[in-house]
Amino acid sequence: MTQKTGHALIQDYLKTLDASPGVYRMLDAAQAVLYVGKARDLRARVSNYARPSGHSGRIARMIRETASMMFLTTRTETEALLLEQNLIKQLKPRYNVLLRDDKSFPNILVAKSHGFPQIKKHRGAKSEKGDYYGPFASAGAVNRTLTQLQRVFLLRNCTDSTFESRTRPCLLFQIKRCSAPCVGRITEPDYNALVSDAERFLQGKTTTIQSDLAAEMAKAAEEMEYERAAALRDRIKALTAVQSVQAINPKGVSEADIVALHMEGGQACVQVFFIRGNQSWGNRDFYPRLGGAESPDEVMQAFLVQFYDDKPPPRQILLSHAPEDPELAADILSDRARRRVEVLVPQRGEKSDLVTNALRNARESLARRMSESATQARLLEGLAEAFDLPGPPRRIEVYDNSHIMGTNAVGGMIVAGPEGWIKNQYRKFNIKGTEITPGDDFGMMKEVLMRRFQRLLKEDPDRQTEAWPDLLLIDGGAGQVSAVEGIMAELGVEDIPMIGVAKGQDRDHGKEEFHRPGKRPFALRMNDPVLYFVQRLRDEAHRWAIGTHRAKRAKAVMANPLDEIAGIGAARKRALLTHFGSAKAVSRAGLTDLLAAPGISAAMAQKVHEHFNPRG
Repeated sequence: MTQKTGHALIQDYLKTLDASPGVYRMLDAAQAVLYVGKARDLRARVSNYARPSGHSGRIARMIRETASMMFLTTRTETEALLLEQNLIKQLKPRYNVLLRDDKSFPNILVAKSHGFPQIKKHRGAKSEKGDYYGPFASAGAVNRTLTQLQRVFLLRNCTDSTFESRTRPCLLFQIKRCSAPCVGRITEPDYNALVSDAERFLQGKTTTIQSDLAAEMAKAAEEMEYERAAALRDRIKALTAVQSVQAINPKGVSEADIVALHMEGGQACVQVFFIRGNQSWGNRDFYPRLGGAESPDEVMQAFLVQFYDDKPPPRQILLSHAPEDPELAADILSDRARRRVEVLVPQRGEKSDLVTNALRNARESLARRMSESATQARLLEGLAEAFDLPGPPRRIEVYDNSHIMGTNAVGGMIVAGPEGWIKNQYRKFNIKGTEITPGDDFGMMKEVLMRRFQRLLKEDPDRQTEAWPDLLLIDGGAGQVSAVEGIMAELGVEDIPMIGVAKGQDRDHGKEEFHRPGKRPFALRMNDPVLYFVQRLRDEAHRWAIGTHRAKRAKAVMANPLDEIAGIGAARKRALLTHFGSAKAVSRAGLTDLLAAPGISAAMAQKVHEHFNPRG
């Protein structure tokens, strides 16, 4: 008996469904999820797919591929929407809208765990005590704002341990970027007044700050405190300069995200501008993956729910297109923010102008991306033709190692595809194998590939996701390719094409030789665009591996052995370093010498001594 698929299959499911809200999944013959959808009324929603005609090409194709369905009822439509978006992010179905950029956004943190609060960039969970301001569109936007805050409010950005160990002002004090609280150049109340002013600035209350500073300057001049008056004048100048470069900031919008969507040629770009405290804190563009024929309201709804899944929504969200269900979207976002969130599509005034500007940026960004994608597509087709691949690769993984005489060894993996570099997929591997001889590139490559593909085999043995590469590019010649071929055979993954890129006899750019398992090496002509493309791939992997190695080496150089001892805080570390002169001298000190250091108890001296002199 032939198993039913498509319309006939869906028609049978209707007999078991009622009008409950819930989520449905459509699966293909291999049980891969094709589509996840939510419904206020499951029976009514699914009945739409049971019709034999009237569907777009994308929906018709999806229905034809459907071999089974799964259903889960919920109490409310809101619960169904949340469950739908969670499943989309987890399963990444082929026919759903999917937001692919999952990077967190940076914030400014005014850390309040110290008497003299530190101001710094923060990314990730908000677990540290203090006040958070953001999100900012990028690390660059945060760094620019931090520089402005230092110039105007003279706040410290050093760590607590550095603060405790200072004996004289650092360079930032000399260039008027810090008030040097670490060495008592400012009292705690006066410093906290500066912190309060900085927070008012981040909240958009710059006019009040400027008038207060002007009044203080006049008072200082009256009392003939000319040095203080001059310092206040410099701060007013810095604040004026900050305001002059923020002329684009909206006056009537204090806290909002501007979200604009442009769709063209089966692709979409969403521009998000962040407005906080009447100041523009930058923008970020996103390119959600589309299933094929979604409407703007459907894309906007999916984007909003996914985008604010792990970040708090602002008080207002100004949109270029209304979401599919504005009230439902507003309810979801208000619930996440634990306060009311307005979702608006402004038609006139300043808010409309902000959306128009964001929409223009979305349109221009998508045009640039489509142009770059067309070029990339041609290069991938040329790569497939040059190396006899079954088709243009959608995911290329490039591997490289970096070390100095075997020390601080790291492996690097970069990823490229039809849309260029996929930087959120880049990976670094700290080489852990103790049996690897220092400088053994083959051993390092084996460890990297083993760790990479063992994890892939564990997480996705049936290759249902896009995490599996279509092509491996290795920096090396015949020996490296042969070694990699053996590693992949050991793992049971023998169907992924691989290419080794080796420098020619003179080791010049342009004279590369290409090696493939079981085939003779060959070269591409000097002016071949595919050659330049492969060189860029190889050079990007080299850049990534070198950068990772340098960061690891720098961390090792800067590491203080005292940091590894539990219970040694900033004050005790400072006492030991002051008494002995260096961490090396501390490591050589006897127990009696350690007891002589101020503030070091017998128990702490014993702990330090045992750390550097472990008992056999």
